[in-house]
Amino acid sequence: MRRAFTLIELLVVIAIIAILAGLLFPVFAQAKKKAKQATCISNLSQIGKAIQLYMNDYDDLFPAALDASDKFSPDIWEAFPEFRDRIPNMPMMQEALQPYVKNYEVFRCPADSGTRVLDNHFPKPFLTAPSMYATYGISYFFRTEIAFRYLTSTSFQLPANINVMFDGAGHWHGEGGALTEADFDPFGKLRQYRYNVLFGDGHAKSLSQPDYQAAWDTPL
Repeated sequence: MRRAFTLIELLVVIAIIAILAGLLFPVFAQAKKKAKQATCISNLSQIGKAIQLYMNDYDDLFPAALDASDKFSPDIWEAFPEFRDRIPNMPMMQEALQPYVKNYEVFRCPADSGTRVLDNHFPKPFLTAPSMYATYGISYFFRTEIAFRYLTSTSFQLPANINVMFDGAGHWHGEGGALTEADFDPFGKLRQYRYNVLFGDGHAKSLSQPDYQAAWDTPL
């Protein structure tokens, strides 16, 4: 006669499975997060190649284009009216690069979960839901001063240190959740953020928030 499991034995097996699941789920979640980050970095590398193709056709000039924050929150350029006044006549970056990319998905970061405010202009509202890509067709921002100043690939003194394009928000690959207008300590959250960044020499990598700020602080 076949011996059946007792209730106690079944409960022990279920408890063991639950313990193993509790140990493995965080590992799977971390692996999934890393995979999204790797895809995002790969996308920025592909965008870098598209920018180079564009520059080959336009006398080595970077695209005369904007990101969504420039286009839809132009008041961030109030201190530079000569730049702000050009915004209505400039295309979005994905529009300028469209002829040079094979797959429009390169403009979408798989970790893009939208934004509520602009990280670099807190507490400026910038509501994008369910994602920045779904709202504006691109997950990345551009250091638009490069376009405003008509810079070329040889204009940079330190091209490997200049951030050209980057994630729209640092919480996508960091910790702490999205910034909101109600945050009393935005810097507490920012310190936990990470940004994938395309640099002026074409390489792309993930940066901590202090390293990301250092790229911003590098003069053009």
